[in-house]
Amino acid sequence: MIVDYTKKTCQDFVASLASKEPIPGGGGASAYVGALAMALGNMVGNLTLGKAKYQAVEQDITLLMSQAQEVQDQLLALVNADAEAFLPLSKAYALPKNTPEEKARRTAVMEDALQGACAVPLKIMEACSQAILLLQGFAAKGCAIAISDVGVGAALCQAALKGASLNVFINVGLMKDRQVAAQWQSRAQSLLDEYVPMAEKIYQQVMARL
Repeated sequence: MIVDYTKKTCQDFVASLASKEPIPGGGGASAYVGALAMALGNMVGNLTLGKAKYQAVEQDITLLMSQAQEVQDQLLALVNADAEAFLPLSKAYALPKNTPEEKARRTAVMEDALQGACAVPLKIMEACSQAILLLQGFAAKGCAIAISDVGVGAALCQAALKGASLNVFINVGLMKDRQVAAQWQSRAQSLLDEYVPMAEKIYQQVMARL
């Protein structure tokens, strides 16, 4: 059982990232950043609720916040899930490869571990994509005095999405089964193609309102 990295202080989490230990790594950091981005959306929602000026959109904001809380919680859970998924891969790298039998076993174990190491970063990408959609709603209907925070959220989410994709791409590059690798890569690339421009558009729209 790994340490619950989400229970660490910010200082301790950063120190863990900076250490030579294999976990947490870029995937967990991306999930953490995505959760921060979604928290900013929820903050904008909280600043919007109860204001007479935004009474007409109060139900919409409440729904956005409910969905955002789910995504925020999911991303936090993925911080630890990414560490758990990478451990088998880090152990596979250390397997001996001196004989044909050892090489065959190492290849099989690596292939299985690479699948797991791809699955979690892809889930992080999917959660960040959902966060970007929700931030779009906060940008359209949230309190204007906090609009810059939606922009920060969009920028962070874009970074988290790209960061998680790198963990997918590095692992698919090591897979022997190129057909399976292509499927992982295609899914990750499609998320980048759709949601990176969307996050950038939110950011630019926020900039135009400042």
